[in-house]
Amino acid sequence: MTYGSVRGACLALMLASTVAAGAADPRADLVLTGGTVVTLDPARPRATALAVRGGRIVRVGDDADVRALAGPRTQTIDLAGRTVLPGLADAHVHTEGVGAALETLSLVGAASLDEAVERVRRAAAALPPGEWLLGRGWDQNDWPDKRFPTAAALDAVSAGHPVYLTRVDGHAGWANSKAMELAGITASTVDPTGGRILRGEGGAPSGVFVDRAQGLVTSKVPAAPREVRKRRLLRGLRAAAEAGLTSVHDAGVGLDTVALYKELLAEDALPVRVYVMIAMDEFLARGGGLRPEIGLGDGRLTVRAIKVVSDGALGSRGALLLAPYADEPGTRGLRTVDPARFREVLRVAVMRGFQVNTHAIGDGANRLVLDAYEQALAGAPGGGAQRRFRIEHAQVIAPEDVPRFKAIGVIPSVQPTHCTSDMYWATDRLGPERAKGAYLWRTFLRQGVVLAGGSDAPVESIAVLPGLYAAVTRQDAKGWPEGGWHPEERVSIEDAIRMFSAGAAWAAFEEKERGTIAPGMRADLTIVTRDVTAVPAADILKTEVALTIVGGRVVYDGSRRP
Repeated sequence: MTYGSVRGACLALMLASTVAAGAADPRADLVLTGGTVVTLDPARPRATALAVRGGRIVRVGDDADVRALAGPRTQTIDLAGRTVLPGLADAHVHTEGVGAALETLSLVGAASLDEAVERVRRAAAALPPGEWLLGRGWDQNDWPDKRFPTAAALDAVSAGHPVYLTRVDGHAGWANSKAMELAGITASTVDPTGGRILRGEGGAPSGVFVDRAQGLVTSKVPAAPREVRKRRLLRGLRAAAEAGLTSVHDAGVGLDTVALYKELLAEDALPVRVYVMIAMDEFLARGGGLRPEIGLGDGRLTVRAIKVVSDGALGSRGALLLAPYADEPGTRGLRTVDPARFREVLRVAVMRGFQVNTHAIGDGANRLVLDAYEQALAGAPGGGAQRRFRIEHAQVIAPEDVPRFKAIGVIPSVQPTHCTSDMYWATDRLGPERAKGAYLWRTFLRQGVVLAGGSDAPVESIAVLPGLYAAVTRQDAKGWPEGGWHPEERVSIEDAIRMFSAGAAWAAFEEKERGTIAPGMRADLTIVTRDVTAVPAADILKTEVALTIVGGRVVYDGSRRP
């Protein structure tokens, strides 16, 4: 499959209807001229200008050709040499989490346990007595001794507040003794299925809870009021627009969040398009009574996917591996989904027309998900490829399982900045041979597999340009390691852009609407200050988002940033 051919006859019909609708008034609503337009359309890969009418692109060409469509009411934007990309999308984000991270204690970048604890001390001093102190972002891999923290370190500075701090990956949490007391957690508390309580002497909980064990504490944290959650959701969406994103795929939300999205849609307050994955437990609780909702509000909101979590994360050693961890031979990680429930959600999804998107990081988890998908899709009408089931992350894959993605029709939804965050310690976790099967972007592309790009924000930054840089270089911002970590898996800048545009659109069944710049497509555009296809890779990180346009409407203007 090629991105340039998927539109086919349907695009021809769209073009015909666009021409007919505009026959009475051929003038454009919006014209952009004087720049570089990277289209990803094989029919015209490059241009200098484009015109928009009714939220869709009506012409792509040179300045003179496009200016001919301008009228007295046409909004004209002089690109002044800037570059237009197809609207970039984040195929895996936690939108409310992005907003919440802007309002709670951040431990991102804490270089030691002492620095993290000092941040907690300052935050605790500012809270009303007895209020829960919540935060996220710590990563023991960034600390000198690499050990998990303990409750005792928090007890000394938390001033009587219950404290719960989510690890950077969202798959572990760090609690103080007060929080564990309120949750009734003692040495006799058993590990839940799919979770692990880290323990000290005598089996006493140390204060760190991995994967499903987190619920033992988080179930006691007071829920944020509805108006707070709505505000955080909107803040996350605005952060996406500021990052140059025109669409986000929200990975694993409840029906209450879907209701908030619909409220924002009714208020015309969604700055970007949203593709929703409903959390598996919420989906099953409805007994299969849900139906996909596609293209609400002129394509602003779609609810047609289910999110399943099959294992944990590498950083907290919860990712399910086929063989033990190289740096902790006593564990292979955690399976976090019940097999019977997984089979049921797949059965109902196939019957009801839902896509299934399953978190799988370890090679063990990727295999069990591929096995389950293969079985569920074997008799699916139209074949498995049409269902476009996804594996979210697809980080570590056994060599014999790699060809199965193409054979079954599974889309790897990948986050390039996970690679560049994990590369410092991934070989220690996996061992050198198994690390060769990690973050296999170029391998997948060579096999004709569509990749969807994302960030997993707030685990990583929602900024999309660092994602492009990571995909192209497999290096950190300082250029380490020289040549890139496993450089054979680097991709071209064009393929990186495609992952975050056409690939993400394909993964949301929207390739006939978005992902390339061509007549008939929605006018979702990301305008940046450099032509990232023509500069040294390091300059991608120096590039800024100038404008974000969704449906022909400017939703972010970098020139107006305070």
